[in-house]
Amino acid sequence: MLNIDKCYKKALNKFTFVDLFAGIGGFRYAMESFGAKCIFSSEWDKAAQETYKSNFGETPEGDITKISEKDIPPHNFLCAGFPCQAFSIGGHRRGFEDARGTLFFEIAKIARYHRPDVLLLENVKNLKTHDDGNTLSTILKVLKEINYDTYFKVINSSLFGVPQRRERIYFVAFKSELKATKFNFPKSAGKPTVLKDYIDFALNDLFVERDDIYFHKKDNPEPDQFGQYPQRPIQIGKINKGGQGERIYSCYGHAVTQAATTGGPGGCTGLYYINKKIRKLSPKESSLIMGFPDYFTPHPRRTQAWKQIGNSVVINVLQAIIKEIIDEGILDGCK
Repeated sequence: MLNIDKCYKKALNKFTFVDLFAGIGGFRYAMESFGAKCIFSSEWDKAAQETYKSNFGETPEGDITKISEKDIPPHNFLCAGFPCQAFSIGGHRRGFEDARGTLFFEIAKIARYHRPDVLLLENVKNLKTHDDGNTLSTILKVLKEINYDTYFKVINSSLFGVPQRRERIYFVAFKSELKATKFNFPKSAGKPTVLKDYIDFALNDLFVERDDIYFHKKDNPEPDQFGQYPQRPIQIGKINKGGQGERIYSCYGHAVTQAATTGGPGGCTGLYYINKKIRKLSPKESSLIMGFPDYFTPHPRRTQAWKQIGNSVVINVLQAIIKEIIDEGILDGCK
């Protein structure tokens, strides 16, 4: 997580939010760091509910498609890292009607009913080009139809104080009554960092031992004139042919995107040269490079923990966006 200046820690203490498709609480950590209060959460996955409860003391409601918008409390912010789905065969012709049957429709339906001030949404980078652009066009059309002014941008988390290359698309939508004629997404935040600063060098498992390991470079990269290491993944070797999950990276660079599904010996985390051995990252290490605080407790089963972390959102990026929303001065009572 970013270090939030004291003047911002209570900036949203008069505001409430709902945490939809909550996962393990990335949005919640970000919003609460500014003083906002979570009044409703929803997550259908049972294992993710367990992790959420162990960290926040409450179990999210289940499947959002089975919850009436009337049963959700009024709120100022609607937060959601919703799954990417194609819309109807009509493409982006009918707006709100095209969204029916998708999980985005649940967001639109709740927003149309409750009129929260801000929608803060996150999705995979490929949503921008998904279905030849029809998915993005429909989302923007629906948000305009329900009277929200929407801004979006693809952001790489490597620029926000976490050592992980992770590109995601973020949406900030303001209800039309706020007359938000502009919004500038942050370009960067936090200090440059490298993976080694998040590594538990005492960890004695997760190593990969094989006969088909090849290195083209073992030396650590040199820092620049300012003492900074490259802010990107640095491949130094490979296993087998170097396919998905078979590439080896230096811990003096950044990690690759943490994933929800396994691929090759690197699994969900990628492979790194640590203590002169090759290993995956632990769930704790993975959570730290997603911006989760040190006191966050991952799911006790590693396979579930990796899946949940790979499905989550980078908290640092959310914090930087929320700070920008505050600085824009669009919200009454926000200071």
